[in-house]
Amino acid sequence: MNTRKTMARAAGVGVAATAALGLLSTGAANADTFIPLPGGSLTQTMDDGTVVTIDLTGESANINPSMGSTPLHRNAWVSGSTRVTLSGANGSVGGKIYPGYVVGCQVNISGGGANGGPTAGANYDGSSPSAGANVGGNLTLGPGQAKAFYLLDQESPDDYGNEGHNARNVFTGNSGSVTWSDETINLNGCAGYAQARAFIAVQIETPNVITSYTLWGQPFSLG
Repeated sequence: MNTRKTMARAAGVGVAATAALGLLSTGAANADTFIPLPGGSLTQTMDDGTVVTIDLTGESANINPSMGSTPLHRNAWVSGSTRVTLSGANGSVGGKIYPGYVVGCQVNISGGGANGGPTAGANYDGSSPSAGANVGGNLTLGPGQAKAFYLLDQESPDDYGNEGHNARNVFTGNSGSVTWSDETINLNGCAGYAQARAFIAVQIETPNVITSYTLWGQPFSLG
């Protein structure tokens, strides 16, 4: 599902999000499952003629179905890369990139998930994401629940000099990117089947229009 709506601001450069990879079990009883994922691409034209292309490439997941030795616990390490390219009328203005994942417990997330995906409750300004979109993939979900989380957590001072946190990469010019490697999805409390899927939320502001788009990755099982 690809979505579009109107939101806020733009500027900046490129960044890579990385996380430490825990030791993977090599025993047969605790074998991990590597899942290559197809990624995706979305091209849209804004009302002023600016063309926005979002690509998701190199996406994969490494699943450990019960790292906590209990069926209520799943662990996965996810990797991927996204690039946003601008062309057309205002193809050098830059924008903001918000990469993340939606995780669901016994719920169909093919449409983006319930209770707060990036188009329902996520704060695209990056500071203080809403309750529907956390920063970091440590989640506790019951049956029928889904939550979104962002991959980035960048510290920067707010307008008053206090510590702030941003869930986006800001870029200037005609392209920006984010790459992540072995980011953790740690799910607790789900007794049934669990799924996850990537999203790339992008916000572009030109002199005439402010528009947001979301590219969804393919859902995959967490076991």
